[in-house]
Amino acid sequence: MNAPVAVYGAALRRAARGQPAPMLLVDRAGAVLRPLDAGAWSGRPVPGDGQLVARCADGTLDLGCGPGRLTEAIAATGRRVLGVDVSPQAVRYARRRGAPVIRGNLFGPLPGEGGWGCALLADGNIGIGGDPVRLLGRCRDLIAAAGSVLVEVDPPGCRTWCGHVALTGAELTSATFAWAFVGVEDIAAIGRDATLRLAETWTEAGRWFARLKP
Repeated sequence: MNAPVAVYGAALRRAARGQPAPMLLVDRAGAVLRPLDAGAWSGRPVPGDGQLVARCADGTLDLGCGPGRLTEAIAATGRRVLGVDVSPQAVRYARRRGAPVIRGNLFGPLPGEGGWGCALLADGNIGIGGDPVRLLGRCRDLIAAAGSVLVEVDPPGCRTWCGHVALTGAELTSATFAWAFVGVEDIAAIGRDATLRLAETWTEAGRWFARLKP
């Protein structure tokens, strides 16, 4: 069985060649939970990125940065930013586009812990680890007392869900791993459990976001 990063890396390689790079998140029974597109992550800013990037502080940690779309966009504003991703392929492509990134696990040691102005979880990365409270608690530990956590969430009416999924794409299927989805209507309560308060929510281009503060 393939590791999730291997399936993800194969999709990124297809995107880099200009080929379609669709993937699917499926449950243990094989039912489709969510379509994904590595090509959208690999290109230039997409609709909805604008207000998100504008809210990023000087000193942003882009967690699960992938091939660096948002990391590059933040750096282009002159603000300090660092992308973090576990995928060696993602880190390679991000560096090629000039984005400052490191390969690492966000739950492991990271530079400047407790001093970042912002932690960013975009493109579904609130699902990392399958436990949003634990993930947001980790973000809280990474930011400064006056910092914020910016999170992309699901639209109103979408249920919050935690469980095990697999990643499929290009005739490859990964081993299962823990993942989560969080609806905008639940982010305040989940944030409180991580000792964060909801400062605002907003929507742009059909995408929904929240800003949380310590």
